[in-house]
Amino acid sequence: MSPAAPGESPASAGTSPTEPGAFDPARLKAAMKAFKKRLKLARLDDESRVGHGPMSSGGRSDLVAITPPAQYPREVWEELARIGKLRRAGQGLYELGDAP
Repeated sequence: MSPAAPGESPASAGTSPTEPGAFDPARLKAAMKAFKKRLKLARLDDESRVGHGPMSSGGRSDLVAITPPAQYPREVWEELARIGKLRRAGQGLYELGDAP
């Protein structure tokens, strides 16, 4: 891993905290909120596609996993998966975990 460039803090250079609980709880909470909102919007988009007619039984979305929002680094999503809030679904996708 390369050192931080001049004028760049080590935190923004891509280094990840290695200690459990090294992330700010407020940041993790905001990331979870963004994930849930993105999942909700993805489900609504899937349900509104052609083929779910008003006279049919409706169309519940089977969508359970999404690519997390890019506004947070991968380390945040890995930490949320580690504590059980999210589960890795493979190929960069995450789904809601079992943790309350």
